[in-house]
Amino acid sequence: MTGATRPVDDPRTPPWRQSWRQRAQVALIAGLGAPLLRALCGTWRVEIAGAGRLQAIDGAGRPFILATWHGRILPSVWFWRQRGMVVVISENFDGEWIARIVTRFGYGTARGSSSRGGARAVRQLARAARQSPTAFTVDGPRGPAGVVQPGVVWLAKATGHAIVPFHAEADRHWTLGSWDRTQIPKPFARVIMAVGEPVRVPADADAAALDQASHVLQLRLQDAERACRQALASPDPA
Repeated sequence: MTGATRPVDDPRTPPWRQSWRQRAQVALIAGLGAPLLRALCGTWRVEIAGAGRLQAIDGAGRPFILATWHGRILPSVWFWRQRGMVVVISENFDGEWIARIVTRFGYGTARGSSSRGGARAVRQLARAARQSPTAFTVDGPRGPAGVVQPGVVWLAKATGHAIVPFHAEADRHWTLGSWDRTQIPKPFARVIMAVGEPVRVPADADAAALDQASHVLQLRLQDAERACRQALASPDPA
């Protein structure tokens, strides 16, 4: 799912679209980024913690809402590729090349953020969620890191779909200096992908119940992180 492209001279057009140089940079980054990421991710040795939960999700055949931290975007994109999952991505310069890359991994996009087009993006996501799995970086797009924001529990209430916590850790990685401390697993890294216990939000949930659901989700994401670290502390089966 993609948002409509506005004319370059439309005042609502994102600033980067008004620069031919930045438009060219977006095309170049997306064109080179997708095959490079595919090559990198293809070297990882992936192990799954919570495989039974993953099998239950796949066996149910119903849409769900994936929840992960912003700093674990890359392993999440790789793990859940080619499932028709829809994600919210900002309309800014970085968001555009990210959107072009993830669509090559089989994702749909709802365009917007908390600062531009956010309400429209969430409405798009709610429509998509009726038929497709959806994904949230639950502390994005600006943080604070590791704190669940309310959008994901609102979507769960509106759709009735379960929220599936997900976390990834690598035995060796690069850590960026960004607010979310994004981790990029290095080539041939051992990467643990943990699927946590789902969280459900009742359709009649009030503000207090939504806050409680956010708290439970945060705890289960932390549980998934611990599961990853415990698995990494065990001997490498390879």
